Amino acid sequence: MSLPAGLVTTPAADAEPVAAHRFDSMASHVNVKLPAATVGSDDLFDLVESVFAEVEQDCTRFDPNSSLMLANAAPDSWTAVTSRCFQAIHHAYDAYRATDGLFDPRILRSLESIGYDRSFAFDQAPEFTESPGPGTGCTASYDELWAPAFDEQRHCVRIGRHPIDLGGIGKGLALRWAADRVRRRCRWFLIEAGGDCVLGGLGPTNSGWSVGVEHPGGGEWPIAVLRLADLACASTSIRVRRWRAGSTDVHHIIDPRTGRPSAGGLHSVTVADADPATAEVMSKSLFVLGLAGIGEAAAEAGCAALWVGEDSTLGTSAAMDEYLVWPPG
Repeated sequence: MSLPAGLVTTPAADAEPVAAHRFDSMASHVNVKLPAATVGSDDLFDLVESVFAEVEQDCTRFDPNSSLMLANAAPDSWTAVTSRCFQAIHHAYDAYRATDGLFDPRILRSLESIGYDRSFAFDQAPEFTESPGPGTGCTASYDELWAPAFDEQRHCVRIGRHPIDLGGIGKGLALRWAADRVRRRCRWFLIEAGGDCVLGGLGPTNSGWSVGVEHPGGGEWPIAVLRLADLACASTSIRVRRWRAGSTDVHHIIDPRTGRPSAGGLHSVTVADADPATAEVMSKSLFVLGLAGIGEAAAEAGCAALWVGEDSTLGTSAAMDEYLVWPPG
């Protein structure tokens, strides 16, 4: 998880005044920064908060009455869902195809089987659980081609027999949709949720945004710093969301090829992209490839990626090197 954008930036004396707002949504702290001179900035803050609330309400797996869970409950039937949920499922399917299945939302049973059956904030460790061992929920389903059905006129979906989780793309979509609304009225802005962020324009210093990438050991100092402008940034990390399922150490990043938590030797993967949902999907897809495959895959995709091994080794793709300002190359 990248540190909040701008956290490592030293404000310049002539920096433009900033209006800031913070709220909690989708198990994350959400930070919004806009030019203080923006007319109606309070309305924009409310707008961002409402977008996140809609996505959380419609796409959560922790409410049996959400649109997502109603669709999961009737896998072989047409289910009418909200517009946000319909779009999210469709985008998840597009991501599934674009990554050749490395991003696969059909991980709900695997997550539940390792004890991730309740929501918890990013700054709270989950409780010890005596749940079954990793992957026992759905180890074979990923071999089947996922082919959901969509009726765009009626906003109806047919999920298929394996329930899905939208946690791997929902926050990126909320960032995308909120940024699309704010961008129309602001020369620059920041929307950051649990470390994933959209960085509009050149920021209050007119020199871009500095983004710190967390050190595996935690602490105040990042392991790397990126300088970004008019880009999104998303990270997949296992530092916080890890716990014990019975006698097994587990985390929430499921490898769809095995149905088990990824075990490829990575601590985190950070991706920069024009779109926050794409950045989120790619960071997760690259993470499951592990240290052995991430470099080649990122290069082949032309993806701006930075990865940190569990031993704190740092790697970057050629496309990310132009954004890396520390440590020096």
